[in-house]
Amino acid sequence: MVDLVTFGETMLRFSPPDEERLETADRYDVDVAGAESNVAVAAQRLGVDSAWLSKLPDSPVGRKVTADLRSHGVSVDVVWDDSPERRQGTYYLERGRPPRGSEVTYDRAHASVTTATVDELPTSVLADADCLHTTGITPALSETLAGTTAELLQRARANGVHTSFDVNFRSNLWEPSEARNVLVDLFPDIDILVVAERDAQVVLGADGGAESIARELDEQYGFEVVVVTRGGDGALAFTDGSVFTQPTYEASDAYPVGTGDAFVGGFLSQYLDGEPVPEALAWGAATAALKRSVPGDVAIVSPAEVRDVIDGDTEALSR
Repeated sequence: MVDLVTFGETMLRFSPPDEERLETADRYDVDVAGAESNVAVAAQRLGVDSAWLSKLPDSPVGRKVTADLRSHGVSVDVVWDDSPERRQGTYYLERGRPPRGSEVTYDRAHASVTTATVDELPTSVLADADCLHTTGITPALSETLAGTTAELLQRARANGVHTSFDVNFRSNLWEPSEARNVLVDLFPDIDILVVAERDAQVVLGADGGAESIARELDEQYGFEVVVVTRGGDGALAFTDGSVFTQPTYEASDAYPVGTGDAFVGGFLSQYLDGEPVPEALAWGAATAALKRSVPGDVAIVSPAEVRDVIDGDTEALSR
C-alpha cells in the first residue's frame, strides 16, 4: 500500500559541467527528471510512501530511470514498452550566468509514455492509495495521454482517492487556449489544485492577484483546496472560505530547476497526513528553498532539514 501515486513522464537530463556550452561539452552529468516523479521523491523523503506510475522503453535507459527512483525509496509501477519504436525522453540543460541565461533543449518526441493507456498501466497501485497526483505536462504530451490522464483522475475520484493536480503550463508543449480546453475538463475530478499565478492568468483567464484567482477558481470548480504559487512572493492557499499565505524562505539560486515540484511534494507530505494547510504550505516552501541548493531535478532533503528551515535554524543547516 502507498499513500501517494504520481503519474507522468520522467526523462533523462544531460547537463555539461559548470556553465559549459552544450555544443562544446565532451562530457555530461546525467540526472533523472520528471515533474511527477520529482514530487514522488520529495514526498517519499519526507515520510510519504510514494509510487510513480508510467510507461518506459524496455531498455537500459528505461531501467536507469527506475533504478534512480527506487534509490530514493519510491515504488515504481510501469508498463515496459518493447516495440521497435520505443524511446526514452531526454532533455539537455545548459546553465548560464547573466548576461547569458540557462537554455533547455528537449528531445522527447515519440517517447514510450506518450502511448500509455489506462488498460495497460498497472493501476492496481491506486486501489489503496490516499492520493493521485499528476500535472498539466502529462496531457500536453499526446492525445492518448490526455485521455489517460482524464480516466485515471475519474477512476481515482470514484474510488475515494484524493486527486492532486499542478497546472504546470509549458508553452513549448501547447498554446494557452489548447491547454485551457483540456484542463478545465479535468477540473471536476480534482480535489487539490496547484497553479502558478501567471499560469492562472494566461491559461485559465483568471483575473487579479493570487487571492482573487484562488477564490474565482474555487467558486467555478469547487476544489477542496487551491494553492496559488507566486515565485519569489511565496504562495497562497484558499480552502473552506479561508485564505492562508506563505512567504518564501531565504535560499540559494544555484539550482532552481525542480523547485516547484519540491514545493508540491513538501505540501502534500503534510496535507495528506492531516496537517492544517498553513503547516503544509510551510513545508512546501521550506522544501522548495532547500531544493535550490541541491543539484539535479529532485529534492534530496530530510524532514529534519525542512523543520530547521521552518524554525529558522540556519546554524543547524550549516553543520
